[in-house]
Amino acid sequence: MGVTTIPWDGRGEHLTDMIARAFVQARLAAQKLAAFPGPIPSDLATGYRHQEAAIGLYPDEIVGWKIGRVGPEFEDRFGRTRLAGPIFRGGLRLADTGQATPFPVFEGGFAAIEAEFVFQLGTDAPSGQTDWTLDEARAIAGRMHIGIETAGSPLATINALGPTVVVSDFGNNAGLILGAPVADWRDETALTCESFVAGRSVGSGAASDLPGGPVEALRFLLEHCARRGRPLKAGMLISTGAATGIQIGRAHV
Repeated sequence: MGVTTIPWDGRGEHLTDMIARAFVQARLAAQKLAAFPGPIPSDLATGYRHQEAAIGLYPDEIVGWKIGRVGPEFEDRFGRTRLAGPIFRGGLRLADTGQATPFPVFEGGFAAIEAEFVFQLGTDAPSGQTDWTLDEARAIAGRMHIGIETAGSPLATINALGPTVVVSDFGNNAGLILGAPVADWRDETALTCESFVAGRSVGSGAASDLPGGPVEALRFLLEHCARRGRPLKAGMLISTGAATGIQIGRAHV
């Protein structure tokens, strides 16, 4: 996706490229950003242009996508209920039952965990299909795992600044911890999960708590990525949204 109709700065670099470069450099250097590195995007399309530019600069392979919520207070303004960001191979960790799975965070940035239901796609999505039904999404879903999105950004205020900023920085994603497969996942009414921090329950939820459920989240992403020229591929991991809430922690190294 090209970068167009974006103002130039004095060095001849697109503003979109400048913002993307600032986020990518901060991520690669594990350094915080004190503020959003430019004007706050006025719409989601601008945020996704920043995201596309950052994907082009980031030296890693996309292995999946996270799906997040557009807060109810923003839904009427932006006309969307969900947003998306890439998950890179370097941020993927496989959980080992009974063992802790460490993951890095940005010192002075944003850090959180989100328990999620994660699809691993069974087949490629047809490259030309931009409209999807729930049944078509369910057919391509493949396996489901339980997982944890490790949300994270060099920008501590990313969520407070709204969904256009979240979208700009990879959807506020810093990786995925992939857990065990879920048996009989097609009975979504039976899917529940719970998050614990230091042995204390900090949230519980169910697949039914996600608007429309995990398959609806996947259906959204199939359309969203196809319209960006990034049709989903077999084996990709799709984290469908926080099921137990967002457990925010302080960022340390």
